[in-house]
Amino acid sequence: MLSTRNKKSSTGPYALVALFLLALSACGSAQVVTPVEGESWLVQRHRTFAVTSMGKSSFVYGPAASMPGQSPPHPTLHLSDKFTGQSTRLSGADLYRLKCQACHGASGSGAPPEINSVIDPVRATSASMYIARMKKVGMDVTSKDAAALAKQAKRTLLERLRKGGTDMPSPNPDLTGAEVTSLFAYLRQLVGIPGAEKQQVPVVEPPLRVGEHIVKSTCHICHAAVGHNPSPSQLLEGQIPPLNSLTSRLGLNEFVTKVTAGASAQEGSPPASVRGHMPVFTYLTPDEAADAYLYLSRYPPRK
Repeated sequence: MLSTRNKKSSTGPYALVALFLLALSACGSAQVVTPVEGESWLVQRHRTFAVTSMGKSSFVYGPAASMPGQSPPHPTLHLSDKFTGQSTRLSGADLYRLKCQACHGASGSGAPPEINSVIDPVRATSASMYIARMKKVGMDVTSKDAAALAKQAKRTLLERLRKGGTDMPSPNPDLTGAEVTSLFAYLRQLVGIPGAEKQQVPVVEPPLRVGEHIVKSTCHICHAAVGHNPSPSQLLEGQIPPLNSLTSRLGLNEFVTKVTAGASAQEGSPPASVRGHMPVFTYLTPDEAADAYLYLSRYPPRK
């Protein structure tokens, strides 16, 4: 089995990708995986990273810039031997991390007014919670009416999970029925609906599907699929590198480190090592970040 723990190995990151793909082709996958494409969600919504509150709910910025003459820190990686195509068992909480947490945060509270909280819309799917909330404001609601309203709220929420909304990206890639069920059950557990923890439905996902979730639902918010790779001066001005350049500029370990632990960037003219603008996704595991890298390698982004 392959491992990136052994730094003395002569197997480079691209050889790892090739071997991974050979193994994956032998095991197959139930989901249809497709390349990421199109402009970033920020560009589609006519916003820039500098003026948006997107990410404030959960992003933690990277380490301070290194001193002149020093290299940015690269913590030791602990990647597992999973690059053989074996599938991963994901819970609804995992799907929430991969698809929702970048904007809505770990608690689901979002970053109002731009990013709405998911708490009240999810609580509205519980008839008992709706009745309790109405009683607090002095209003009586029958169980029949509450059940009807809860059913309607559930239908609306499930539609949002499947198709997105005005300021919410469509859940690209499209969620399968099992993924929707698993994510919905976790959202109900997240907001404290009694008994929701018993409704959890784990799903089995191949590594490329995990990578697709991360890239399309998190990375693509800020990064366009393809485009011109900005110079250090352009990076300082706020331009964001496209996804199609990441695997050519960064090796597997560099990519995983940048995503999960942070790394300084070269910006300005003359270029200088600075903190940069790339958020650090501390809630993603090194394995999951590696899945995103392998997905980008296997399915090159397109317009």
